[in-house]
Amino acid sequence: MPVAQQTAEIMDEAAVRRALTRIAFEIIEKNHGCRNLLLAGVQTRGVPLAERIADKLGEVEGFRPPVLPLDIGPFRDDLPHTAEPVLPDIPGLAGCTVVIVDDVLYTGRSVRAAIEAVSRMGRAARIQLAVLIDRGHRELPIRPDYVGKNLPTAQNERVYVRLRETDGQDRVTIIKQEGQSNP
Repeated sequence: MPVAQQTAEIMDEAAVRRALTRIAFEIIEKNHGCRNLLLAGVQTRGVPLAERIADKLGEVEGFRPPVLPLDIGPFRDDLPHTAEPVLPDIPGLAGCTVVIVDDVLYTGRSVRAAIEAVSRMGRAARIQLAVLIDRGHRELPIRPDYVGKNLPTAQNERVYVRLRETDGQDRVTIIKQEGQSNP
């Protein structure tokens, strides 16, 4: 028997742009500028979000911090690992604040994998976390430093982030599966 779905738009293009601008200004304020920053975008949608935040930081501060695409697959605790991951050595990472950027924070397991990936590249001065959507339901004690939107959700809801770079449009929706019970 098919499950009915309800879809609601949470953020449109303008709301996404405002959230990323706010995150960029919060990053500047908390770090007293952006000269010693490196943004690490979690693949797939964290990378374009990190690029947009870096662009805004460059526009405001006159210096655009570098963006590193971060593949967390080899560090996930829910996937089998067959080989040791190959990571770039990032010169100067020791003096940097690394801001991990992701689209949705849910259980915290992706962020844990991202922290491990960054740590394997070198010892950052600090690691911070920026997410477009924080939907709750953490399984690990992880809290973001910068949040575009807090979105309390039920377990039977899914949050979809669509970005123009990957999906042709900027939009955040939530889909509720009707007929499923909450655990």
